Amino acid sequence: MAVRIVRDRVLVRVPATSANLGPGFDVLGLALGLWDEITVRAIAGESLVHVDGEGAGQVPTDESHLVVRAVRAGLEAAGAPQAGLELHCRNAIPHGRGLGSSAAAVVAGLLAARGMLSEPEALDDARILALATEFEGHPDNAAPAIHGGATLTWSDSEGPHAERVPLGESMRPTVLVPGERLSTSAARQALPTHVPLVEATFNISRAALLILALGGRPELLLPATADRLHQSRRAGVMAPTLEAVTALREAGWPAVVSGAGPSVLVFEALDSATSEALSARGWRVLHPDVARRGAEIVTL
Repeated sequence: MAVRIVRDRVLVRVPATSANLGPGFDVLGLALGLWDEITVRAIAGESLVHVDGEGAGQVPTDESHLVVRAVRAGLEAAGAPQAGLELHCRNAIPHGRGLGSSAAAVVAGLLAARGMLSEPEALDDARILALATEFEGHPDNAAPAIHGGATLTWSDSEGPHAERVPLGESMRPTVLVPGERLSTSAARQALPTHVPLVEATFNISRAALLILALGGRPELLLPATADRLHQSRRAGVMAPTLEAVTALREAGWPAVVSGAGPSVLVFEALDSATSEALSARGWRVLHPDVARRGAEIVTL
């Protein structure tokens, strides 16, 4: 039986994500309670995108919009027919700040395609992760966007895989968002192709320790979030971010660069004095919960 479009209007919600979490470069990720909400409607004629909130007036409003491209990829992968698309995007995830906005857009489009299909199992979570990884190049943001909570990812000959990492109940993260943006490609270009064995070994030990810390050992978070692989090597493209991370860690806060930056993720709720000092220096201080569930289709 051919896969058909049986629902012409779908609303999806997708959380922000923070990748790497310090030592877990391209492997670990965490979903955060900042949600994009996207309504996708199948129409006759050319596609049209309406955007409110983050990215309004700055992202494409036609076929080149990332969510449109992801919907089309999902329909094609499922063997379903294409249609014109009208999108209404209500975006809360800051763009270009290392909080997974592009992964959220891709996952939103793929999940919307699932919600439109007569056989949604054609786009199960594993297939969506594989398709999202083709868009993103790595699964560390897509996985927590799909599954929620903290995730561990790896890839082999069969493609990308993800598993949930146990999370303690007490985590209350803080996110510091700067005014400036930084593209993931620019952040990656700052990294070398090889690193010394001693630094790789250091990060392996800290990433393993971070699994214990996330699972309910908050006293381990500061040592477990130390990194020697990628953060300091990006100082040239986000000096204020590395200065903030260094100052926070010296004060005892488990702070890391969020994804490719330039936002900062702190694994604890900052006190009011520290938050006010950072706000005075131009940082937007957010206190999202951990999003313990991932992207979802909302019944309309």
